[in-house]
Amino acid sequence: MATPVLTSIHVYPVKSMAGGTPGEAAVEPWGLAGDRRWMAIGRDGRFLSQRRWPRLALAAARPLPGGGVGISAPGAAPLEVPAPDPGRRGTVTVGLFRDEVEAVLAGPAADAWLTAFLGTDARLVHMDDPAVRRPVDPRYGRPEDRVAFADGYPLLLTAASSLEALNSLIATGDHADEGPLPMDRFRPNLVVAGTGPWAEDGWRRVRLGGVTFRVVKPCRRCVVTTTDQRTAGRGSEPLRTLARHRRGEPGLTFGQNLVPEHRGTLRIGDPFEVLD
Repeated sequence: MATPVLTSIHVYPVKSMAGGTPGEAAVEPWGLAGDRRWMAIGRDGRFLSQRRWPRLALAAARPLPGGGVGISAPGAAPLEVPAPDPGRRGTVTVGLFRDEVEAVLAGPAADAWLTAFLGTDARLVHMDDPAVRRPVDPRYGRPEDRVAFADGYPLLLTAASSLEALNSLIATGDHADEGPLPMDRFRPNLVVAGTGPWAEDGWRRVRLGGVTFRVVKPCRRCVVTTTDQRTAGRGSEPLRTLARHRRGEPGLTFGQNLVPEHRGTLRIGDPFEVLD
């Protein structure tokens, strides 16, 4: 059997927007370099995501030198946002557990762009120092573990074979016309190929290239997975099929949350190994 390998890397500079697929990425304690360091919030300071605002799927973000971000969307002029002055900060709410975190306000130009695009009062914020801002859920992480604006953990890993198995199940269901689904529905950071379907359920510690990770928790899936990442339209899959076949203690699951054990660099084609 061929050695399992890393087949794609995904970095999303702004939470819930489309990102990029670089050939390599640096691993930092809080995730891939540049991943989800920016986020949209509403007037009340709570994060805006595709759960309620599927239109965010149509916006794309790319990293800029110096920590800034470029944002674009159909019908909107592209905007380059530099890393903001860390003195302009406030408290925002992010994640499934409504963590309160300090973040830096991007400024009026970014706020106006987001407000016009979404049709609601919105602001863009930046996490300037993830090393001190937000710990992971203590039920699954260690006191020193940190995360940026991802829902709860530094990285999300999915397996190509499990998507193939899921699509086979969708094909036999009442909404077969919605499949097969692409992997972007699950917004992973890392995708591996060459493993068995659902083998990730038993992983506890893995290595990609020269970087090791703790596998801390299956990823609970939500309505975002029913959102076409190219059109922002919504259907009923994969949640209907996950409810029949992948319902567990955390809920409906697909993929595994990871915490890196050290810094390093990942490259497409890196070998993948299960350590525990």
